[in-house]
Amino acid sequence: MRRSLEPAQYLAIRYTERLAEAEAVGSVGSRGDSYDNALAETVNGLYKAELINRHGPWRTVEEVELATARWVHFWNTQRLHSACGDVPPAEFEAAYHSLQAATAAA
Repeated sequence: MRRSLEPAQYLAIRYTERLAEAEAVGSVGSRGDSYDNALAETVNGLYKAELINRHGPWRTVEEVELATARWVHFWNTQRLHSACGDVPPAEFEAAYHSLQAATAAA
């Protein structure tokens, strides 16, 4: 006799299926790995604190979507990040790819 799925197992199956539909790669962390979702949880927490909670209440989903797009643009192009030498992530990534191209050309 087959055991029924637990709710968490069902959600994990749906999550895995959705990742496959989006052609996305899921986390490779093991169960209970403290680093598994740390980055996502940190970014989500900052998003909620810096945007959602600070600038709400929101009247429509469209307001949230537009504000989210502006926040993500800021997050990637203007926010200084100490792990990137206090430059925005987009600038850091562009410099990295430029260095890679220069190294490959040499």
